[in-house]
Amino acid sequence: MKKRLLRNLEVSEIGMGCMGFSHGYGNVPDEEYAIQAIRKAYDFGCTLFDTAETYGREMFYPGHNEELAGKAVSSFRKDIVLATKFHIGLPEDKENKGLYDIILKHLEASIKRLKTDYIDLYYLHRVNELFSVEEVAEVMGKFIEKGYIRGWGMSQVSVEILKKAHAVTPVSAVQNLYSMVERDCEKEIFPFCIENQIGVVPFSPVASGLLSGKVTADTKFEGDDVRKFVPQLSKENLAANQSLIEILTEFAERKSASPAQISLAWILHKYPNAVPIPGSKNQERILENLGACNVNLTKEEFEALEASLDSCKIYGHRGHVETEQKTFSNHWKKEN
Repeated sequence: MKKRLLRNLEVSEIGMGCMGFSHGYGNVPDEEYAIQAIRKAYDFGCTLFDTAETYGREMFYPGHNEELAGKAVSSFRKDIVLATKFHIGLPEDKENKGLYDIILKHLEASIKRLKTDYIDLYYLHRVNELFSVEEVAEVMGKFIEKGYIRGWGMSQVSVEILKKAHAVTPVSAVQNLYSMVERDCEKEIFPFCIENQIGVVPFSPVASGLLSGKVTADTKFEGDDVRKFVPQLSKENLAANQSLIEILTEFAERKSASPAQISLAWILHKYPNAVPIPGSKNQERILENLGACNVNLTKEEFEALEASLDSCKIYGHRGHVETEQKTFSNHWKKEN
């Protein structure tokens, strides 16, 4: 698999989102299956693995996904880029006085769960209204100086917020919602990031399965499956978005690929700083997604695909800007 840069971090051009092994997609596979899935992804050539301290909050407990990822990558830890995320403003954060101490406690807990001694890429999971991004960026700069982390990133941010943070401590990557049906980042995020050597790590690049063509009106989402709340996957919007699926299916047949692979190849062709992280709990699907690295779109094919996409109206737009943890912030305020 070819390599790309998230500022100074070299990674495979497609990464892996690990969340589904702990929560978010209904019933989860057993631990050994999940560990083998991560290891098979590495054997395929994947060197970017993404998790977060909160993954596991519903099905298991906070930190479950980090523990799982830590076990899986232990034998090749030094050969990969391990990314995780932290939340601030949780009730337990009140026990610490300053922002540095608050975030350090989160970092130390993640490092322990991941069975490592440093984090390659440490994301602020969501911007919190209780703390300025400039303050967070300053703490990240100190962590980098001390060798606790190699780089830092932000998730679900607008370009205005990104500029403020980047001016204090250069940002390595932005993890925002981006796919063929969620293209808000094209207007400002991608141009700013390309200009400033910031990587963009699209999550949900296959639109929660919509762009795979495998989700139908009869698909049932059970338990904690977040797809129950994805507007594009409502029965009405699934039907309305079928013209897009038909376009993808046609391109896929021509390229001897899957629709999901075409959607990922489109991202890779469009932006040299994009490193999508499709997430799945199915080993076969994980390897299929990584296989998009072998699907090369010609200039003519890409332009034809772009024209077809531009002609489609998308139903169920979500948007990429979610900047405030108001639930956590309000909880903290009430207790104060």
